[in-house]
Amino acid sequence: MPLSESELEELRRRRHAARAGGGEERHSRRRGKGVFSARERLDGLFQPGSFQETGMHARHHSPELGDRELPADGVVTGTGYVDGRLVAGFAQDFTVAAGTLGKVHANKIVELMRFAMHTGVPMVAFQDSGGARIQEGVDALSGYGDVFYNNVLMSGVSPQIAVIAGPCAGGAAYSPALMDFVIMNRKDAHMFITGPAVIKSVTGRQTSMDEVGSAAMHASVSGNVHFIAEDEHHALRLVKELLSYLPANNTEDPPHRLSPDLALGRDEGMNDLVPNEQFTPLDMHAVIERLVDNGRLLEVQADFARNLIIGFARIEGLVVGIVANQPMHLAGALDIDAADKGARFIRFCNAFNIPIVTLVDVPGFLPGVEQERGGIIRHGAKLLFAYASGTVPKVTLILRKAYGGSYLAMCSREMGADAVFSWPDAEIAVMGAEGAVDLLNRKDIEAADDPGAERARLVQQYRDEVASAYLSAERGYVTDIIEPAESRAVLALTLRKNLTKRELRPAKKHGNIPL
Repeated sequence: MPLSESELEELRRRRHAARAGGGEERHSRRRGKGVFSARERLDGLFQPGSFQETGMHARHHSPELGDRELPADGVVTGTGYVDGRLVAGFAQDFTVAAGTLGKVHANKIVELMRFAMHTGVPMVAFQDSGGARIQEGVDALSGYGDVFYNNVLMSGVSPQIAVIAGPCAGGAAYSPALMDFVIMNRKDAHMFITGPAVIKSVTGRQTSMDEVGSAAMHASVSGNVHFIAEDEHHALRLVKELLSYLPANNTEDPPHRLSPDLALGRDEGMNDLVPNEQFTPLDMHAVIERLVDNGRLLEVQADFARNLIIGFARIEGLVVGIVANQPMHLAGALDIDAADKGARFIRFCNAFNIPIVTLVDVPGFLPGVEQERGGIIRHGAKLLFAYASGTVPKVTLILRKAYGGSYLAMCSREMGADAVFSWPDAEIAVMGAEGAVDLLNRKDIEAADDPGAERARLVQQYRDEVASAYLSAERGYVTDIIEPAESRAVLALTLRKNLTKRELRPAKKHGNIPL
């Protein structure tokens, strides 16, 4: 029996009401500030015509809210294609009850997450919410619990990307914190557990939103945010670029673009990057630009712990995760924040079958009372744990120096590297030559006719007889000594040959990483 006109009209009315969200007036005010609607965000993410909405007609049944209409219950959920690949996505609608989360709102998100897990596709979440729906009481808290639980179930199964596009306060902040990557809009977005008003009422301290909840603070101080988006369009570009490096799930390889013919020529410009003086820092960004395809590194957490660089790139089409010391900041020493930053990135790469390239130019762990009291031992152990537990291909290149425990923490052969290469003048030792000589030969230097010349002689002797990369190669700790100009070709060839690596570990639920 065909549908009547009234039945069709009712369907159209309900669809229109759901799509209208909080109404044109509210959307217009936001557009005037350059803020997208929930549906505009999803339309910008997915290929035209590919989005299928789920739960459009979902509706709360809360006596406290009465018959109040909440179109789509304040969250738009569904699936579509991004560059030809299926992705699940949801966007909270701030124009509907401030995007607050109630039980039905949460159920829609959870159903989408379960679909993403069962089909093995990434999920993108646009967070723009006033938090828990107070009128629903414990039901709202239960909804958050359901979301958090499924965030954890999904972790390591399919990639999860959060975009903080508006407020994300209180318990709401824990869902993006449980995801793999957080992108935050520089304007119109904030994220915190307790805001300035609560902090003042409890502690008496006057503070500002910029200080506790801004994108700049989270990107550079707390480390909660991985990328800052300058506007809505930039946020969408970042999501798409990030997805372009990631597999759909943990059973697939990342989207390599392999050519049957490798370009294995020399890059003489790499030789020119090496400073003439031993203590002149080497800019690791300049090295990475010459190693990766088109000089393009999608750097993650660029403003946090800048003494360590992490990010995604391709080398001869093969997707890799880059972990590199940056001597231009803190001389490249490892500290608490760098260890945390590196360990989590390494674990993500391992979960999603992304080979890891480690570029080493490290003088040691950062000394200091604050570092020791802050738990540098525990935090540094995270880096060791992450590398040792990784079973993806791991290739290490030592550029100039690798001293002490930091040599091990930057993926030495003993920590599971499949191959370790070194530039000819690199030093690998318990400590730097100058420090070792001062510690071991201080009295001899002081007694010499020319202490300066004697110290210089002993330093060179230590470099030649103790710290030379050739000694490490002789003992099998270094796979080969290579010219800087050969670096890209050697890495490309080694990565390609290790692409089919398979490694089994002892059966266990999971290791106990030092948190």
